[in-house]
Amino acid sequence: MKSELLNKNAYEAVCRNCKNGRLSPDGENVLCVKKGIVDPDGKCRRYSYDPLKRVPRRMPSVREVNPEDFDLNI
Repeated sequence: MKSELLNKNAYEAVCRNCKNGRLSPDGENVLCVKKGIVDPDGKCRRYSYDPLKRVPRRMPSVREVNPEDFDLNI
């Protein structure tokens, strides 16, 4: 049931998304409870996904709409 709710391909398995790590104040490293100071793009076997830490992708921009596109008069 859980695999249906969470698409595993939708997020990147990296330390900056792990529930055991916190981003350092300088933003260059992750302070991990289990491993210490690690690279934000790394991953260890104690990785556990935290959905609240993931930064969502940007929404695509919406193009301008022309009113003539919706004109039904032929």
